[in-house]
Amino acid sequence: MTEPAPVELTLLRTFSPLDGLKSENLRALARKTTLRDLGQGRTLFKEGDTDKRTYYLVSGTVDLLSEGHIVGTVKGGTPDAKHPLAPVLPRRCTARVASDHIEYVSIDSDLLDVLLTWDQTGTYEVGELQAGGAAGDDWMTLLLQSRAFHKVPPANLQAVFIRMQRVNLSAGDVVIRQGDEGDYFYAIVSGRCLVTRETPLNRDGIKLAELGMGDTFGEESLISGARRNATVTMTTDGVLMRLGKDDFNTLLNEPMLHWVGYEDAKGMIAGGGRWLDVRLPSEFEHCHFEHAINVPLYFVRLKLKTLDPSVPYVVCCDNGRRSSAAAYILGERGFDTYVLRGGIAETDLAEALNASSSRG
Repeated sequence: MTEPAPVELTLLRTFSPLDGLKSENLRALARKTTLRDLGQGRTLFKEGDTDKRTYYLVSGTVDLLSEGHIVGTVKGGTPDAKHPLAPVLPRRCTARVASDHIEYVSIDSDLLDVLLTWDQTGTYEVGELQAGGAAGDDWMTLLLQSRAFHKVPPANLQAVFIRMQRVNLSAGDVVIRQGDEGDYFYAIVSGRCLVTRETPLNRDGIKLAELGMGDTFGEESLISGARRNATVTMTTDGVLMRLGKDDFNTLLNEPMLHWVGYEDAKGMIAGGGRWLDVRLPSEFEHCHFEHAINVPLYFVRLKLKTLDPSVPYVVCCDNGRRSSAAAYILGERGFDTYVLRGGIAETDLAEALNASSSRG
């Protein structure tokens, strides 16, 4: 196996739904993605695996096996390879290298999902927060990559940024002090901070970490209600964004949405409801529910007049994140909307997402 190599943006743009991402978000993925190599007979993933990784085949051939039998084959550069390999979890098949070797990329599925949702819900609504930042909106993209932000309900992503307050600080300023009550959650736009903790044996504080652009701090005491367990001091001049305790706790909670399971959803469709698929057109064309309407998440606000307020819509996407954001937007505007729990990945349509490539 050769050493992983950096991935070019032009390569990532050949895959769906990466081809729909804005350049800054695609660059963020590229920085965390490498081109990898795997030899003949090796296994890329196994049937039953639950790791949240999205795999794309760049070159070579992969056999897909279920219970030891080949159920499909995917070749790099073909239309089937444009889509993720067997994306449904737990994996319903094993991917084994059939050619001399393969090249592939593997992406953190949570990161991809968050970036897709943020990308398509309209970053223009929080554009004013970018003014004066050291690197445009890079800090926002970095913030979205943090594990803490993966817990923010998708419908609340924009609200978090909109309610954040900008704070300009100088080197030496104490942002939070150990022992104080928690009041804000912080994200670093520019500059650097030092995290220290005072102990009975070290009144000057033990150095715990250095933080830079895109790093966050302060959420522990807001969640637990405990006092601050460390002191954070600016080591350079910088800019922070902060979110108040009440807003933080409110926006970590899922807004009121109507979730339905697949069987109930099918009953609603049979009774006159409609599937509303908010994935990108390339994803929709790959597979979709019969008679579904495709309105990508980024078009929802623009296409309101094409939807019938008297019809109940079951909103769906791959796993529920983008559809919940769309349902919230529509619900605020008076539409009768329901979110497919677990998304397409937990329905019988998921088979088409796994191995529709046996003809390859």
